[in-house]
Amino acid sequence: MEEQVFIHESAIVDAGATIGKSAKIWHFTHIMPRAIIGEGCIIGQNCFVANNVVLGNGVKVQNNVSLYEGIHCEDAVFIGPSVVFTNVINPRAFIERKDQYKPTKICTGASIGANATIICGNTIGAYALIGAGAVITKDVPDYAMVFGNPGVQKGWVSKAGHPLLFDEDHHAVCRETGERYQLEAGKVKLIK
Repeated sequence: MEEQVFIHESAIVDAGATIGKSAKIWHFTHIMPRAIIGEGCIIGQNCFVANNVVLGNGVKVQNNVSLYEGIHCEDAVFIGPSVVFTNVINPRAFIERKDQYKPTKICTGASIGANATIICGNTIGAYALIGAGAVITKDVPDYAMVFGNPGVQKGWVSKAGHPLLFDEDHHAVCRETGERYQLEAGKVKLIK
């Protein structure tokens, strides 16, 4: 493990886990030996990070989250308190299906609100915003704002997380950053 890492005395980090510099791992959290935690990540209280989970740099995982094998988070992802992830579509206590794990990808800058449920095998796009309590059953596009059960796209958000209101020319401006966006063929892109 790198210097400058903070690991609370009640946390368990198994030998072999990769922990990036300046990461913080809080109370009662367990990190398995083949987990990869990027630089500057914060893993809250009472979390579990399984083998082969990859967290990019600057990922924030709030309290009471279990990240199961097959989850890959890119940089700057936010995972709210008590978010639920799955890794098998049809689990049974009496049938072992470890060879059927479905990967789940959370792209750069996406945020997942408290108590949301993410069904395995889906991708949450870059800078997407998943509302608290939403149930994600399919892929979510970049910059999409999704709420409800099942999750339904209700609009678009900027990188800063503000709703985007597109004009008749399909352009929008983030009210905080002034960044400009274009909506074309059902996809949003940042105009450089």
